[in-house]
Amino acid sequence: MAAPTSVVATPIPPNEQHISNQPFTLHNWYKKINWLNTTLVILIPAYGLYLTRHTPLTRPTLLWSILYYFMTAFGITGGYHRLWSHRCYSARFPLRLFLAFTGAGAIQGSIRWWSSGHRAHHRWTDTARDPYSAMRGIFFSHLGWMVFKEDPKLKGRTDISDLDSDPIVVFQHKHYGMCLLFAAWIFPMLVAGIGWGDWWGGLVYAGLVRGCLVQQATFCVNSLAHWIGEQPFDDRRTPRDHLLTALVTMGEGYHNFHHEFPSDYRNAIQWYQYDPTKWLIYLLSALPLFPQTSDLKTFRSNEIEKGRLQQQQKAIDAKRSSLDWGSPLSQLPVLSWDEFLRQASGDGAALVLIAGVIHNIGAFVAEHPGGKALIKSVVGKDATALFNGGVYEHSNAAHNLLSTMRVGVLRGGQEVEVWKKNGAGNRLAKDVKGQAVIRAGEQIMRVGAPMNAAVVA
Repeated sequence: MAAPTSVVATPIPPNEQHISNQPFTLHNWYKKINWLNTTLVILIPAYGLYLTRHTPLTRPTLLWSILYYFMTAFGITGGYHRLWSHRCYSARFPLRLFLAFTGAGAIQGSIRWWSSGHRAHHRWTDTARDPYSAMRGIFFSHLGWMVFKEDPKLKGRTDISDLDSDPIVVFQHKHYGMCLLFAAWIFPMLVAGIGWGDWWGGLVYAGLVRGCLVQQATFCVNSLAHWIGEQPFDDRRTPRDHLLTALVTMGEGYHNFHHEFPSDYRNAIQWYQYDPTKWLIYLLSALPLFPQTSDLKTFRSNEIEKGRLQQQQKAIDAKRSSLDWGSPLSQLPVLSWDEFLRQASGDGAALVLIAGVIHNIGAFVAEHPGGKALIKSVVGKDATALFNGGVYEHSNAAHNLLSTMRVGVLRGGQEVEVWKKNGAGNRLAKDVKGQAVIRAGEQIMRVGAPMNAAVVA
């Protein structure tokens, strides 16, 4: 019988690898660049900024540029993002047509292309299949994914059959080049030219410069929103909430919430949080005669608050694990009463029994607020009653401090020995690491007054 032969993988020749996987050299660097995207997001915007040096900015053109900036930004945030990518609400034909037009004017690809990539981003967040993964650095997630070619085999796949059945999406994708040219540059120039005679200023400011600004603002959702801010709902992935990102992106800055509840038409759920996209969608649903939006989806507030509470508890547990709560009972030796008495005053120790747990209070005798004489009088004794109101109802801080002085458990001492043996079955709640959660008023040294015995007639 012939011995089995081993199979050795044949390496792919460098010239057959995708260009993104080939080493960077002086001879192939230009092949790594997506020149169409680079032209649209770097070269043309840079040329537009250069033209501002010699192009006067009139007040009407400035106001029109600002207005068209917000219109095209809403085309992305309210249209490409919340309507088509996440289907957070429904929109009538006139609004859908408006959003498709203004979205094209934002110069960020067709609805179909943009939404497909964004759905992949949500499905494969922070992985190699994420089209603009924040794990590859802030430059890549902001701009690099657009200007450098990527291996299409590595991209995450998503279902966009719903988009392929939308005639507006299909038309815009099929004729995107013409839609972009007209919506991004010709239309704003026509408005300024026909309106007040500023043809060139309309092209430069409302077209080129405005397009540059709306691009960079939207790209911040991929970069800045994964870089700065808080994570009130989940910290396992990079999305974050921050007011600055919200201000830049027309309300898309509450990204941690959005990644947890992507089907919600809101990004900000508090009334004081900046989310003009949410406000516009809502106002369009409240138009008295002909509302343009409907079926505004919101996630159940109960589930939202559960997520927030779980994250808060996680933060509390992390803080708790950094504090000294005393040795767990399961790690303490079990001593008999005679052993406890024998060790109570030996070798500088000062052992006292409280609620079945043996504590060494020797280092605290001189600091005891009630004086040395009182605390020395309970050494070698059961001070449960005295510590729990017999002499003084000790504070929560006193109970917490006492827990750091545990040295043993008394055999047969109340029910503490059972807690020690059963471990997870004890009376205390557990944190996510399985450690006992010691809340105020629940320290094991606290013993309440016994209930009155039942009287049998």
